Amino acid sequence: MGLELFYKAHGASLKLPKHEMYELGSQLRRASDSIVSKIVEGYGRKKYKADFVRFLIFSHASCLETINHLEKLAHLYPQEKQILEHLYTEYDQLGGKIYNFIKYVEQNWKT
Repeated sequence: MGLELFYKAHGASLKLPKHEMYELGSQLRRASDSIVSKIVEGYGRKKYKADFVRFLIFSHASCLETINHLEKLAHLYPQEKQILEHLYTEYDQLGGKIYNFIKYVEQNWKT
């Protein structure tokens, strides 16, 4: 889900005005990419439960950052509001899944 959302967010960011592609658009692309990257990096350290949880928390924080960028962009560019709000909803759901996974790992992960 996270990688698919990254592709959608990346594509949406490229539809912004040229000057915004290098400002908020760039921040959106980096934050959305970080979500998946931090999960993968944490999974690579799964032998060390605390490291895995730490990277999942970083991923969740990047998800919240992505949502924040989407909110700002939807306000600044009402013509793109529909797609940005749709992405907002999907990232909100992803954030909930990551949060639940953090709790699962904290309570059940065996190293």
